[in-house]
Amino acid sequence: MSELPPTTSVKRWFVTTNHKDIGILYTITALFFLLFGGVLALLIRMQLWDPTSQILSGLAYNEAVTAHGLIMVFWFLSPFGFGFANYFVPLQIGADDLAFPRLNALSYWMYLFSGVLLGISFFQGGTLSAGWTMYAPLNIPMYTPSIGSTGAVLALAMFTIGITASTVNFLTSIHHSRAEGMGIMDMPMFTWSILATVWMMLFAFAALLAVGLILASDRVLGSVYFSATEGGSLLWGHLFWFFGHPEVYIVFFPALGVMLELFQTFSGRRLVGRKWVIIAICLISVQSFLVWMHHMFLTTINLEIKTLMMATTIGISLPFDLLVFSLIYTLIKGRIQFTTPFLFAFGALLLFILGGITGVFLGAIVLDYEFRGTYWVVAHFHYVMFGGATALFGGAYYWFPKVTGKMYDELLGKLHFVVFFVSFNMVYFSMFLGWETPRRVFEYNPEFQIYHQFGTIGAFVLGLSFFIMFYNFAKSYVSGEPAGDNPWDYSRTAEWAVSSPPPLENWPNRPSYASGKLEFVKDYVPDGGPAVKADADGNAATDGGDSHSEHITKYPYWDKHPSHASIWPFCLSLMTGFLLFGLSGFADSVTFIVGETLASTSVEISNAVYPVFIIVGLVGMIASGVKWGLEDFYAPPSEFAERWPFNGVEKVKLGVWFFLASDVIVFGAFLSAAIFVRYNAGWMSWSPLTESLPGLINTFVLITSSFTVILALVAAHRNSRQGLLASLGATIALGFTFLGIKMWEWHHEIYDVGVLIARNPHGDPVQASIYYVTTGLHGVHVVIGLVIACFLFVRTYQGHYMDDERPIEYFGLYWHFVDIVWVFIFPLFYLF
Repeated sequence: MSELPPTTSVKRWFVTTNHKDIGILYTITALFFLLFGGVLALLIRMQLWDPTSQILSGLAYNEAVTAHGLIMVFWFLSPFGFGFANYFVPLQIGADDLAFPRLNALSYWMYLFSGVLLGISFFQGGTLSAGWTMYAPLNIPMYTPSIGSTGAVLALAMFTIGITASTVNFLTSIHHSRAEGMGIMDMPMFTWSILATVWMMLFAFAALLAVGLILASDRVLGSVYFSATEGGSLLWGHLFWFFGHPEVYIVFFPALGVMLELFQTFSGRRLVGRKWVIIAICLISVQSFLVWMHHMFLTTINLEIKTLMMATTIGISLPFDLLVFSLIYTLIKGRIQFTTPFLFAFGALLLFILGGITGVFLGAIVLDYEFRGTYWVVAHFHYVMFGGATALFGGAYYWFPKVTGKMYDELLGKLHFVVFFVSFNMVYFSMFLGWETPRRVFEYNPEFQIYHQFGTIGAFVLGLSFFIMFYNFAKSYVSGEPAGDNPWDYSRTAEWAVSSPPPLENWPNRPSYASGKLEFVKDYVPDGGPAVKADADGNAATDGGDSHSEHITKYPYWDKHPSHASIWPFCLSLMTGFLLFGLSGFADSVTFIVGETLASTSVEISNAVYPVFIIVGLVGMIASGVKWGLEDFYAPPSEFAERWPFNGVEKVKLGVWFFLASDVIVFGAFLSAAIFVRYNAGWMSWSPLTESLPGLINTFVLITSSFTVILALVAAHRNSRQGLLASLGATIALGFTFLGIKMWEWHHEIYDVGVLIARNPHGDPVQASIYYVTTGLHGVHVVIGLVIACFLFVRTYQGHYMDDERPIEYFGLYWHFVDIVWVFIFPLFYLF
């Protein structure tokens, strides 16, 4: 399937891979989660109206607080910004689409179905109630025993998988598909902010995926990372906040990019100190990974390390000072137009400044001891995250004319801003006034009641303000004035150079900045030959080109049109949702299957359903993946593009490298957790759980399999079909040999020795947990590699890969990575 149905067809929105459609889907879905999280926020505020209120039970209140935080941070703020990124980054860099359109669709459907799983968790005995930071030991089954709590954890893991797909896609697109002449420093500021964001996401969300998988293993498989170790809560803190602090900037940077664009457009002036702003963004991105322990000042970390983290926290504020002064000077030297988009951007700056200043208090160890655990943190957090993200609403107004071709109502837009800004400060500034109220607790000192009542009134007004925006957009979409291609006087980015809304493939001809300004170039494509550059007037730029008009096209491979539709991202995401839904009840299902007493027949029936979802999900995922691989989907790379610093690297290979970089962090987190737990338990108190001989044999097996993959690539390069089949067959045989030895080893340890993952009578259960879970994660990677290898083997048998060995090379990169990981696992678990 490659033809895209019209926008009026429901089918289009299930099969589309076009970046603009995906951007619209992201934006609308994020606004739904804004309403979802907002309703939970209003329930919280109603409970806080009076210190004796009991609108919600204690458990229900904790669930509302947890779900509100998770939804707003993960399912609203970041996806809302990336709705704009999906739509406008390809337009701003002169690309026809993102590098991997189907991967883009997959990221959206993973996002949507992960949110559905989170919603379903409310009906599985109650959702997670441990707070959005999910601190250990509150996150373990002992304290949050419901199936819904496990479902919420798995929903977050699914969300993270979708984020990884999106991250790889944006990194590859921005580094590989910029228009000719657009250097890395020439990119629009919004695109720059997204580039910095996805670089942070590549590593930060990999850490979140790792800690989510570890927590899921505790809840589903019964491992004891966070429950049976003295340092379990500290381990969670390190892993979570290594993600958690960069997440602040991951949320804020897209809004910052919008802010930077809007300040330029509505001041009529280029950003003051643009180069230094870009440097500051890069510094913040790096420093964001060096300050995570300032969230852990109340733990047992020694004072010297805490002092170092306090210094790095002060250090990261300095680049932000530069950003703020740049924005202020841009306004001072400009001619400001007080439109709705500008008002939201300027309001975001004011709110973020207040959030940043109050955050400096928390960066000091002594003050943090006083403020931590109070509503001072809640207020600061919302002024930074939600206050900074206020600019995204300005972006919605700014780009509404481009997306719809209609102009919004300016009066309603300004009314929305005034109501929003006033009510925002009513809600959150009142929290500073009543800051001694303890966090996540609805019982408080009655002397703070007036502040909480004032905040509750503000919360309802804040919620109602968004309906002004919804009404404005709906009314304008139906009967608004035509906006034209560019309704703004001083806009300067490429999306305003095409029609509103933009055409399906964005450009009438190839965009180029080679002359120093945006031009649309016609390329001549000789019969059977590569594209030949032409100038803006259509004259051949190199000798020997075929100048016949019928060969004028912006696509170098003019005989095949790019694809825009595929159903398999939707199917693969749906089946992944089925699998994770089944896993959420896996532990209770096992209890039912082995015949232990359950509470009621209805519970037994519901628990018996979960294994069905696991089986259907697994089979469906494999089938969807195979169909994905067999689909004739064509997404051509840009023939003429700026690719620094990855010149000469093909786009799929670049994407594979980015994916492997994130997987390094996943395995790094697992191995770091194992080392941390063992060090905390006393390094020399453990001896290897299993004999070293099976691990040594498996090491040689995997190293040999890497060699056979190299032979497969050589055979493909020489067009040797038999050699390629033999090499791939040997790799598959070695992979199954590795799994066979590993299965024998596990069977021996579990049934003969009695080493169990949780209840271990022959040693430390924590040691058994990290052994089985870490080697199990590696085993899953081996299984995935074998599925890919079998697919390649069958396709080779059918005659493929003789003229294009790149799929073999990409598989080889993945397989070598899996083998290298084992080289680290082997000494850690079999020798030391």
